[in-house]
Amino acid sequence: MNKNIIEKYFFVLLSVIPISIIVGSTVSLANILLIVFSFLINMYVNNDWKWIQNKTIRLLFFLYLYFIFNIFVSLDFTEGLNRNLGFLRFIFLFAAINYFFFYYENFKKVFIIWGFIFLFLCFDVFYESYFDLNILGYGKGFGGRVVSFFKDEAIVGGYIFSFYLIIIGYLFFDYKKNRYDYRDLFFLLSVIFILAIIFTGERSNSIRALIGFLLFYYIYFNFSTKKNLLIISIFLIIVITIIFNSNFLKQRYIGDIFYKTAAGIAMPQEEFDQLPTKEKLKKHLEQDIYVNLYKSGFAVFKNNLIFGVGNKNYSVETCTENYQKDNYYCITHPHQIYLEFLAEHGLFGSIILLSIFFILIFKILKIILISKNYLQLGCFIYLAITFFPFLPSGSFFGDFNSTIFWINLSIMYSVNRKTNIFNINK
Repeated sequence: MNKNIIEKYFFVLLSVIPISIIVGSTVSLANILLIVFSFLINMYVNNDWKWIQNKTIRLLFFLYLYFIFNIFVSLDFTEGLNRNLGFLRFIFLFAAINYFFFYYENFKKVFIIWGFIFLFLCFDVFYESYFDLNILGYGKGFGGRVVSFFKDEAIVGGYIFSFYLIIIGYLFFDYKKNRYDYRDLFFLLSVIFILAIIFTGERSNSIRALIGFLLFYYIYFNFSTKKNLLIISIFLIIVITIIFNSNFLKQRYIGDIFYKTAAGIAMPQEEFDQLPTKEKLKKHLEQDIYVNLYKSGFAVFKNNLIFGVGNKNYSVETCTENYQKDNYYCITHPHQIYLEFLAEHGLFGSIILLSIFFILIFKILKIILISKNYLQLGCFIYLAITFFPFLPSGSFFGDFNSTIFWINLSIMYSVNRKTNIFNINK
């Protein structure tokens, strides 16, 4: 088949990845499988399998063997069967993205298309935050939380965060080849992304996005301490001003955290107000959903110390009436990445998972910094912040988060010829 046709075919498949994720997990999975199978067919036709010998690919296959093992130690192997076996698609997706960016130079233009998609998504977030409904009429029933095109899930802030550093990293990396200096424009674009995330009301993702923003620009600009402090101060003043001028944002980012009320506590407001501050905090923590989720996650880990309950088996353990005495909270996952690992994979699995993920993420950091590849830097910062220990998180192994994680990891390796797995001389 004509090489130009193949290039355009794969270019389209990668370009629509963000849209496929928005449409839903079924469409996203279908698009990824189409990429994977098309890539494998292409490898078969060209009899090109040398990449399987790459050390990074071998490490990923070792990780896959662990997931196979996890099936046999799960409480109910049928629950996590598809998730464990299906991990294979991410290995081939990783290889496919490396292949495309190694052999097709124009593939980096994919990020321009992604940029327009996410700018439109930001516009929709601002629109919904003002009119209470997005441009398609979604958003009612979430108490002010912005859902945008995700209809019934308040995850759009985390979604923007997972891609905006890729887009900004590409723009800063690509501009070096141009005689014009667009840094101020790209900085403004970053601010638009950050503000959109803040407007969603997603506290945890807003904090992650701000940390990522500050890390990226600190490394990129390498300003003096005074100039760094000035830029950070101006930006924070803008953010604080916006929050204080919105009743919803003020409640989400300040009221719900610092001003404890009797809401959710079985006692009158007047009685609650008369309690000492320490007692108020104690009462609040007793009812706080995240405190209870974390207690539950740790309890599951203690009762399944070595191997955990198995991938996607958290609800199998916690939603059983016999375990109410163990402070279990009936839900699909404990909403914290390390507790999720420990509860579902135990000490044995958590050591394997974290060791492999940290090796994959950090082993090429020196190359990224030396080569000043800001596209890679954007991916690296997102991946590193994923493992930030003090914030709530979605299920790491869920389709949405897994897909985003492996897209970032794949791009981080693929867009530098020194780290791309198809560079046989590295």
